[in-house]
Amino acid sequence: MGRIKLNIPKDIVGVFDIRTRITDINYGNHVGNDAMVGIVHEARVLWLHQLGYSELNIEGSGIIMNDLAVNYINESFHGDLLHIEIAMGEISTAGFELYYHLTTSRNDSLVTIAKAKTSLVFYNYSLKKIEAVPNKFIEKITALL
Repeated sequence: MGRIKLNIPKDIVGVFDIRTRITDINYGNHVGNDAMVGIVHEARVLWLHQLGYSELNIEGSGIIMNDLAVNYINESFHGDLLHIEIAMGEISTAGFELYYHLTTSRNDSLVTIAKAKTSLVFYNYSLKKIEAVPNKFIEKITALL
């Protein structure tokens, strides 16, 4: 069976550290897939906040997730400090892609835990319709690259 393979772009736009919590651990004694999605979400919210935005207000528009892919590569355990690099992918007329590279230090080595990709579109929650990417958002992202 073929696996999704994510290649992280080199255009890093944010770096964050998030420690795994006991509530992230599942019956396999490692971070569960649902918790990993939550960790990726937290990193995205931190990144947006760093830019002066929230998921509900980016230059007057919100964003909504179009799709999500995660490659689970190694287990993560309670207390791991996950180092998350966020990279910018394609920007289209209505949305953008973010890539996430999650690593941790273990036995003096850097271990890749997971790679993820989200596609997000700009969305007007009041009108329930997709909107164009705001020009000012593109300007801010371009300045980071």
